[in-house]
Amino acid sequence: MLRLDQLFGPSYPTTPVTGITHDSRLVQPGFIFVAIEGLPLANRPPLNGHDFIPEAIARGAVGIVGTQDLELPVPYLKVADPRSALADLAAAFWGHPAKMLQLVGITGTKGKTTVTVLAHHLLQFAAPPAGRISTVGVRVGEEEYFLSGHFTTPEAPQVQEMLARFVKAGCKQAVLEVSSHALALERVRGLEYEVGVWTNLSEDHLDFHGSMENYFAAKQTLLRRSRFGVLNREDPYYPQLPGLTHWSYGMGGDWQAENLLETAGGLHFRVRSPLGAFKVSLPMIGKFNALNALAAMAAAARLGVKIPELQAGLEFFPGVPGRMQIVQATPFRVIVDFAHTESSVRAALETLRPTTRGRLVIVVGAAGERGAERRTGIGRAAGELADLAVFTEEDHRSENLEAILQTMAESAKAVGGQYALIPDRREAIRWAIAHAQPGDTLLLAGKGHERTLERGSEVLPWNEVEEARKALGL
Repeated sequence: MLRLDQLFGPSYPTTPVTGITHDSRLVQPGFIFVAIEGLPLANRPPLNGHDFIPEAIARGAVGIVGTQDLELPVPYLKVADPRSALADLAAAFWGHPAKMLQLVGITGTKGKTTVTVLAHHLLQFAAPPAGRISTVGVRVGEEEYFLSGHFTTPEAPQVQEMLARFVKAGCKQAVLEVSSHALALERVRGLEYEVGVWTNLSEDHLDFHGSMENYFAAKQTLLRRSRFGVLNREDPYYPQLPGLTHWSYGMGGDWQAENLLETAGGLHFRVRSPLGAFKVSLPMIGKFNALNALAAMAAAARLGVKIPELQAGLEFFPGVPGRMQIVQATPFRVIVDFAHTESSVRAALETLRPTTRGRLVIVVGAAGERGAERRTGIGRAAGELADLAVFTEEDHRSENLEAILQTMAESAKAVGGQYALIPDRREAIRWAIAHAQPGDTLLLAGKGHERTLERGSEVLPWNEVEEARKALGL
């Protein structure tokens, strides 16, 4: 067990330290509490961790880190950058586990979750166990964990704890989905990547970064900490990326997909690569996923995965949780996807239309306590692009569900869409499946990988894929 003097310096007492956190609610006896300033939300100003120091001490904190001049009843360390201190202390507490792992870091605006899950699957298939931290959960080999919150990349103490868990489980390799927030806020400070993957860059998160220049700069940090890159040659930002040794992928790249065929059950194409040419089948929908597969294969190949393992791994890929995940392919297709905005619903329906022989049906809702334009946009997209929309609940929270559904229905009706209103999500899924016909595609949109459903003031356990399977009798 580490001591306070080992983490703070020899002038501090030899008090045992049992944990590191920035959340006063998580403090237990023996913890060090790091006071950081939180991020502003739409409905409130940012919280200041210094305001929670008394609570942390009351809960048993044996040391405090902050930026203010304070006199406290426990040892206190003043620092200029508490987020860096949080990351450094967490890494030291957990024994610097990243040094014992080959890390693959994946960043980009779109596709990073899919590439992360694919790359982990290929490494796990070839040389288990492998670790994964991503939006859709943490994996230690085949074991799955869900962390609290809705972070792509969790805060530094959780990152270091998970990396330590990977090492303890015998993992030699791990794949991390790394957000721009994580890079800018030092959540992954001190990590070095054997392979850094760049999927693309488009406008996003400007409320946090302030400009595309800042957003681009934050993303590049991952590549500057990588020994080797896997870079999307089709991305307009490709020529401006740091000059590290790399493989490119996509049109004109080192890794290319040729003779691409999309069927109702997935993608089939020929890969041209530095390893040689070979054919693959991937049970995923959407031609864009061929590009994601190239990135994942290149990253895995750089860590030693061979062509036969890449082929077999892709063929048996179970899908990305909640990302165009095929639950059933025949006699009618059932797909779960996270699409929960107008643009993402449009993209999902447009992707599914070419391989749908019958009707294209969507089950979708709109979250409460969000802008009204979201529900009108989703209703409009569903009305225009689906043959039938089944409007239902999706985390309506404190808002009136019937009012949300009525707004969506009016938007669909305005563009000539056909719809049904079934407020209970479980009933809506069962109704849509019961009325599906051979050749139809049924898209369950909005919840994806999430594990809760917020109904009024209740937070209920929820698993969209399992709900679909139960309704199908699988």
